[in-house]
Amino acid sequence: MMLSVWKPVLRFLRSLYRKAPLKPLNFPETGFEILTDDQLVEEDYFKDEFLAGQFYPVKIGDVYRDKYQVLGKLGFGSTSTVWLARNLLDHSHVTLKIYTQKASGNQGEFRNYKIIGNANPFHKGHRYVRTALDIFELDHELDNGETVSHECLVQKPMWDSWKGMQNRHPIGRFSTTLLKLGLVQLFLALDYLHSECHIVHTDISAQNIMTVLADKSVVEAFTQAEMESPSPRKFTDGHNTVYMTREFGRPKSFGRSVLGDFGAAVNGDEKHTHDAQPSVYRSPEVMLQAEWGYPVDIWNVGCMIWDLYLGRHLFYGNHPDGSGYITRSHLAEVVALLGPPPVDLLNKGKRSSEFFTEDGMCTSFSSYLSRRDVFSNPDNPL
Repeated sequence: MMLSVWKPVLRFLRSLYRKAPLKPLNFPETGFEILTDDQLVEEDYFKDEFLAGQFYPVKIGDVYRDKYQVLGKLGFGSTSTVWLARNLLDHSHVTLKIYTQKASGNQGEFRNYKIIGNANPFHKGHRYVRTALDIFELDHELDNGETVSHECLVQKPMWDSWKGMQNRHPIGRFSTTLLKLGLVQLFLALDYLHSECHIVHTDISAQNIMTVLADKSVVEAFTQAEMESPSPRKFTDGHNTVYMTREFGRPKSFGRSVLGDFGAAVNGDEKHTHDAQPSVYRSPEVMLQAEWGYPVDIWNVGCMIWDLYLGRHLFYGNHPDGSGYITRSHLAEVVALLGPPPVDLLNKGKRSSEFFTEDGMCTSFSSYLSRRDVFSNPDNPL
């Protein structure tokens, strides 16, 4: 209620100080490397989706909604491409995450961002959660004449993820000081999500925690580089131009950490039993298919801390024959470290009988406990 009262006031105050719109930049149409057809690059690896026109045909220099001009490509994935853009109306920089056709049918992430945007902005954790500045649709016509829509998520630019920061470090680990500071911010973000937004994230990883880009010279240098040395690209017959990603340079100063990516987030006031979380971070209640809620995020963070501080997982869940992840192996590792789950939890799990007796004793776990090095390693702080 408080936010709905303040929004019109804030819009009015911004209108008083609005600058004249910027003119779009004219990006070079020559001077870039043209990649050949036999070179698979970026989203071109998703060949079937690409050839079917699933990706929106973004071009550097395009202006969307009469205000967002695309300055360069920041990344790509199987369901989206991400671009740096400039808001010509308010002179700010933003990122545009433009989804493929298939991904555009999933409204869950956008619904979660709207919930976050309407929650209490005065909570201490609000500033540590990544929010949406705008959500809109882009239309384009396929070769068969059909017009399709793509959702576009507008957000503030971020420098790098915790995973990227970890990879940049010579020893591949966070220092104690950096980890403590980051965790304070992460737990404030979770308190905001849980108490104000009633959202369980379910997918917390170092890849989904970003660092705010506080140094504006980084985006200015990015744009200048695109003007002076245009990104290599590949032209396809009747389909998208595929651009190579351009990375941000190193900032002079670093901003706060923010938790993002709410595509798998769910309502925390409802009970859930479906499979969730990255496999190595799954909590016992998720593995046992017992009802779960907010606490699974805390378990998730606890396991992730191990990765950041020691450079390896706490639990792996590998099958003894090396064939990949298996729930029984994961549970065996948890039991080896913490002991059997409480009986009241086992009584709630749909899969408990596969791994435990009625009185809570483990069944057939011995062959799955071969990875003793996780727990006997002298560097293990436990």
